[in-house]
Formats: sequence, structure tokens, C-alpha cells
Amino acid sequence: MKTLIVEDDFTSRIVLQNFLARYGECHIAVNGAEAVSAFRAAGESGTGYDLVCMDILMPEMDGQEALRRIRSIEELAGVLPQKGAKVIMTTGLDNSRSVMESFRGSCDAYLVKPISTAKLLGQLQNLGLVN
Repeated sequence: MKTLIVEDDFTSRIVLQNFLARYGECHIAVNGAEAVSAFRAAGESGTGYDLVCMDILMPEMDGQEALRRIRSIEELAGVLPQKGAKVIMTTGLDNSRSVMESFRGSCDAYLVKPISTAKLLGQLQNLGLVN
């Protein structure tokens, strides 16, 4: 599994990277603009991401906008929605507005920080990324 971790908080990045590295290659982006650029480059090189874990609140470009752009990149490349990267949105805000906006942007799951590795593993299993 190839993962893009998009997180501006250093500690959250490390926690996600340490856990997800067990399942494959992990790349890091510190904001939404970097994430979109990395996602586009990986797709163009034929080595796209299986999973994107993306924070919602970040500088330069937030996770909601980055998610819309990532889904647009997939659509323009002819990737069917069910074949695209799985996206788990993460945030410290547990409010229904953020959840609904994330799902309207076509995320696959949503986790509230601090992220429990058990809950993250459960989401990876639900999405069919790990056994």
C-alpha cells in the first residue's frame, strides 16, 4: 500500500507515518498544495497512491479543497470513483459540518484526533486496504 500523509502537525505526521509504514511506502505533505502536487506527480509517473490520510485544517490549502482537487485529477485521468485512492480525512474538530463537507468531497472515511491506531486499522480494514 502506498500512502500519502497530509498533515501540518509534526507529532500527528510521525504517529501516522510510524503506524502506516508497517503496510508500505509512506510519503509526507505538510499542506494541501503539496498534497495535490504529490498526488498529481505520482499519478503521472504511474505510481499513484492507494491511501491519502489528510488533515482538514492546514495552511496554504485546506484538506477539503485538496480533496476536491485530488478527485478532479482522478476524474480527468478517467479513474472511476470506486477505483480511486481511498481518502481518510482527519481533524481535531468533531462537528457534523466538517464531516458532511468531507463526504460531499468524496472522502471514504473520517477520523477525529487524537487518532487511535485501533480505529485507523479498523478503517483500513473496512476500506479493503489491509486484512
